[in-house]
Amino acid sequence: MSTGPGAASVPAPDGHDDPTTPDAPHKSSMFSSLKVRNYRLFFTGQVVSNIGTWMQRIAQDWLVLSLTGSSAAVGITTALQFLPMLLFGLYGGVLVDRLRKRPTLLVTQSSMAVTSLFLAVLTLTGHVQVWHVYVAAFAMGLATVVDNPARQSFVSELVGRDQLQNAVSLNSANFQSARLVGPAVAGLMITGVGTGWAFLANGLSFVAPLSCLLLMRARELHVVARAPRGKGQLREGLHYVAGRPELIWTIVLVGFIGTFGFNFPVFLSAFADDVFHAGAGAYSLFNTLMAVGSLAGALLAARRGTARLRVLIAAALAFGALEMVAATAPELWLFALLMVPIGVFSMTVNVTANTSIQMSTDPAMRGRVMALYMMVFLGGSPVGAPIVGWVTDAYGARAGFAAGGAVAATAALVIGLVLARVGNLRLSVGWHRGHPQVRFVPRERREELAPAA
Repeated sequence: MSTGPGAASVPAPDGHDDPTTPDAPHKSSMFSSLKVRNYRLFFTGQVVSNIGTWMQRIAQDWLVLSLTGSSAAVGITTALQFLPMLLFGLYGGVLVDRLRKRPTLLVTQSSMAVTSLFLAVLTLTGHVQVWHVYVAAFAMGLATVVDNPARQSFVSELVGRDQLQNAVSLNSANFQSARLVGPAVAGLMITGVGTGWAFLANGLSFVAPLSCLLLMRARELHVVARAPRGKGQLREGLHYVAGRPELIWTIVLVGFIGTFGFNFPVFLSAFADDVFHAGAGAYSLFNTLMAVGSLAGALLAARRGTARLRVLIAAALAFGALEMVAATAPELWLFALLMVPIGVFSMTVNVTANTSIQMSTDPAMRGRVMALYMMVFLGGSPVGAPIVGWVTDAYGARAGFAAGGAVAATAALVIGLVLARVGNLRLSVGWHRGHPQVRFVPRERREELAPAA
């Protein structure tokens, strides 16, 4: 499938194994994009910043739960952090397509650092109140409106199209590696010296990505021509996505999963506090084990040469099913172990959807398309977090977690069938080299495989 404006909306069946697969770069080594100096700098800066980000996430959730004793309040905090993306995400994409990516990121990353330091001062001085956390979460969300699509589309300028799949996967591995360290350090800080130090550490961590952005060589960037200012650019981006089923249905799927299945701050804090009565240490453990699985999923994606839609659908189904299973886990150790495969499949969904959309999008439209993707994926939290928080408070953590998994699995099944119908595919069940094989194949094959009269 071409990324140009003349790309077909759905790949034509051609007898290949997976006709719903967009064109992708050839299979490469797991760390091939790190050979690019600018990307190596970007990756290094993000390692430090991501550790701080995870420390703040854990500290923020636990601080709100400590101040209020309410899972719904944690959900409100999550909602406020992602509400700006829901309200202004598309406009952020229009700005990103007009602006140079590196200067834009210098501004957004600096604003996030200031917000974290502000919250750190309030907490360390003992003046923090829950509304302060709400304001800080909303301010972070405002910066994310531009920062997220800028970072997503900047990756292609760092490495070019050939290394895009690998770079997107390594970005996810980077984030999940930090997830192994950040929650553990945050747990030690919360129990040892308090949440304020975690906020301070996150604020200072932004020095790394800011320095690395300044050290990049502009002449080595694969710069995409910026969109000129003009009327109707937002409508143009929406029309572009609406005319491509492989984009619109992928975005719808991640919207359902992000809204109802990815509310882990609500689910895991409730399981740690209300179900297993194990405190901040258990909450940190759950996040750490999920990060182990997510890191494995990201590294597997880095080795994968394509971003197949069938992989996306299968991973989403598995993710939803595992959440429902985990909701019934009777013991803490079993629940904790299930976080690993949940992490694997959640990251497979994330990376596959992200890469598939970027590879199928014209570079001139990438900021707007990625903004829509991130708006739906992250912006669904303002809707989903209070709902699952209310369900968790009213009916228990198990009911809330199971409901989120059920929505994710149902959405994956329905959208998988829709994509198969749009692509003129049918389900094929058979054996291949002694193993059962389930896949979608073009409907025309039924006639080709039928015995001659």
